[in-house]
Amino acid sequence: MQKLLLTVDRLSTWFGKICAWTVVGLTLLITWEVFSRYVLNNPHAWVLDAQIMLYGVLFMTAGAYTLAKSGHVRGDVLYGFFQPRTQAWVDLILYIVFFLPGIIALTYAGWFFFQDSLAIKEQTFNADPLPVYPFKFVVPLAGAFLLLQGIVEIIRCVICIKTGEWPSREEDVEEVDVDKLKQMVNVNDADIEALDQLAPAKKGGQ
Repeated sequence: MQKLLLTVDRLSTWFGKICAWTVVGLTLLITWEVFSRYVLNNPHAWVLDAQIMLYGVLFMTAGAYTLAKSGHVRGDVLYGFFQPRTQAWVDLILYIVFFLPGIIALTYAGWFFFQDSLAIKEQTFNADPLPVYPFKFVVPLAGAFLLLQGIVEIIRCVICIKTGEWPSREEDVEEVDVDKLKQMVNVNDADIEALDQLAPAKKGGQ
């Protein structure tokens, strides 16, 4: 089971990293358009639409990756004090009551949203139209990845409720862990307190 959970984590990570390259495309596009508009005096009507669609791809496809890394915002002020089993129960209830209905509705409706756009070969409304339907396909695609990762998180909740410990997950770029940072530089709380006491003494002696 753990192998399956980590496999889905890796899939969500791969999908998120691939789609993250839209940041590079978005940056190059905006830079080129600024140069073209203000230096060459040659603006392009389609660039704004392209920027919006690229940003939409980035925003939508980051969901599964962020969930795989447990990076979504939560009320850590209270949540962090709970025991793992209590955390798992809270997460499980929220996944069932809010996450599953919302993401299933997003994926289901997003598919028909894309189908309608594809049927009419939808384009943007400007002098140089861009096709819209490929980007609308991102809605159900991102929803499907997010739903798959959500199911994995629900399984993790059930495992934690049974064992009292959270299963491991695929690691990647994470926020700074202060305790790990202290271990890396061989510093403990006593050393920090000693430095805090030493600082005012030095300031007073100057």
